[in-house]
Amino acid sequence: MSYDDEDDLFADTKMSFGEHLEELRAALFKAIVALAIGAVLGLSFGNEIVQRIQDPLTAALERYYENKEIGRYHERLQQQLAAREEMPEELRRLAEMPLDDARDELLELMGADRMIPRETFIHPGQLVRELKRHDPQAFGELPDVPYDSAAINRETMIRIYLWHPLKSDPRISVKALSAQEAFMIFVKASLLAGAILASPFMFYFIWAFVASGLYPHEKHYVYIFGPFSLVLFVAGAALAFFVVFDYVLDFLFGINAWVEIDPDMRISEWMSFALLMPIGFGISFQLPLVMLFLERIGIFAIRDYIDKWQIAVLVISIISMLLTPADPMSMLLMAIPLTALYFGGIALCRYMPKRKGPFRDRIE
Repeated sequence: MSYDDEDDLFADTKMSFGEHLEELRAALFKAIVALAIGAVLGLSFGNEIVQRIQDPLTAALERYYENKEIGRYHERLQQQLAAREEMPEELRRLAEMPLDDARDELLELMGADRMIPRETFIHPGQLVRELKRHDPQAFGELPDVPYDSAAINRETMIRIYLWHPLKSDPRISVKALSAQEAFMIFVKASLLAGAILASPFMFYFIWAFVASGLYPHEKHYVYIFGPFSLVLFVAGAALAFFVVFDYVLDFLFGINAWVEIDPDMRISEWMSFALLMPIGFGISFQLPLVMLFLERIGIFAIRDYIDKWQIAVLVISIISMLLTPADPMSMLLMAIPLTALYFGGIALCRYMPKRKGPFRDRIE
C-alpha cells in the first residue's frame, strides 16, 4: 500500500534536518525570551510572593502559640484559684471549668487582636520607687519598701501579666540563619513566579514547533487533554496549599507541643516543603489521564479497573501515606480525592469515544 503526495498531509511542510534545527532554535529562543520577561516581572513583586508562601506557616504558628498561651493562662488561673487568691468572678468561673470548655471564652477574653499574657514578677520596693519617680505628686506619700535581693522569690514579689498582640510575638516570625538566605529565597520565589507567568508563552512556542509534525487527530488529543491535565494539576496544587497545609502543620506542631519543643522555622526549609507538596498533589491528580492512556494502549481494560478497585484503593492509601506526613488527616485529604479520581478515570475510559484512524477509509 502506498500513498501519493496528495495523500501526504506534510507535503507542503517538509523540511531538511538543518531547517528543523533552525525552527527549533527559533522556538527555544522565543521561549527563553518569554522566561526572561517573566523573571523580570516576578522580581517586581517577589516580596509579595514570599509573604503569600509564608502565610500558611505563620497562621499555623499563631494557632500553636495561641493554644499554648491559652493553656498556660488557664493553668495560672487554676493555681490562683487553688491558692485562694482574689480574682474576678469571671476568671474564677473560667478557672473552675476544664480547658476544652473554657477555650472559646478565653479566646474572647484575648480580644480581636489576640492579646496573649506573659507572666512576670516585680519586687514591691522596686515598684514603689518607679511609681514615685513616675508621678511624685500621686505616689510620693507611699512608704518605702526595703529592697532585699537575698529575699527575692515568688512569695515576696508581685505577679503581673503583660499583654501583647500575638501577631507581634517574635516567636511566630520565620527565621533566616545566614546573611544571604533571605536574598536567595527572594530570588527563587521571583524566578518561580516568572516561570509560571511565562509558561503559557513558552508552551505555545514549543508547541508551535512540535505541532507541525503531528497529524490532525494527534493535535486533537493535545487540545482536549492538555487543558484537562492543567486543570487537574492546578486543582491538586490548590488543595495542598489552601487546605492540606493547615492540617499538616497543626499535626506537626501538635507533636512539638506534646514533646514540649517549640518550633523555630527556617524560611529555606519551609520553602522547599511548600513547593514539593503542591507539586506532588498536582502530579498525583493526573491519575484519570494515566488510566485512560493505559487503557487506550491495551495494558489495562475497563473491566480490570472495575474488578481490582479494592487493590487500587489500597495502593492509593499507601501512596498517600508515603507522600504526606504521618497524620491521618493529610493522608485522607490525598487519598479521598484520588479515590474519586480513580472512579472518574473509569468513567472517562468508558465514555470517552475511541477515535478511528484518519486514514482508515483510504486503506484498501
